Amino acid sequence: MQAYRGVGVVYEDNHLLIVVKPPNMPTQADASGDPDLLTTMKAYIGEKYEKPGAVYLGLVHRLDRPVGGLLVLARTSKAADRLSEQVRKKTLSRQYVAAVTGKAPERGELLNWLLKDGKTNTVRAVAEGTPGAKDARLCFARVGCAGEWSLLRVRLFTGRSHQIRVQLSRAGMPIWGDARYGAGRPGEQIALWGAHLGLVHPTLREEMRFDAPPPKDAMPWRTFGEAAWAEEQKMLL
Repeated sequence: MQAYRGVGVVYEDNHLLIVVKPPNMPTQADASGDPDLLTTMKAYIGEKYEKPGAVYLGLVHRLDRPVGGLLVLARTSKAADRLSEQVRKKTLSRQYVAAVTGKAPERGELLNWLLKDGKTNTVRAVAEGTPGAKDARLCFARVGCAGEWSLLRVRLFTGRSHQIRVQLSRAGMPIWGDARYGAGRPGEQIALWGAHLGLVHPTLREEMRFDAPPPKDAMPWRTFGEAAWAEEQKMLL
């Protein structure tokens, strides 16, 4: 896997660009002014293919700023439309790994209604029918334990802001290092990573699967043994 300004390039063709976003990089430009993924990869395409004008890249889905992992970008508007349709129909598969507090159940499914506060950029679970609230659904499986931590594989069925972080915290399984919705401390890196991505190629109509594990030499990933990671790789959700 090659890298460009800290972003890993997993796959590219005339329609798709599959990348690994590093933790703490915004997916797109925000008020911080920090380098963001979308602008960075437009520069990559412009430099590699010597494009003098504006470069088109369509953002199909996002990762929270502190979260690293796989993202697909569309290189044409047709690809963007077809990938966005997969997101709407929930056929674009996004699966994550997370290290959470406590011994999690072997499997589970969470359904909540989430409401975002745009002023504070926080999300909370509310009663169904609350104005502005959106349904959020995920399932998970425990693939390993290490002391007080559990390693989960998580599959999203909806793409709400901060969804995994809020839902797991509400279920009594806050993510390691999550200062906003858990008990993370300053300097800790949140242990949530977009490890698996599945989609149908927008023009070839072929199923594609991509895997990119988190940096397993970093905390808390390194506390889980090879058996847990082997189980995570073969887990189906």
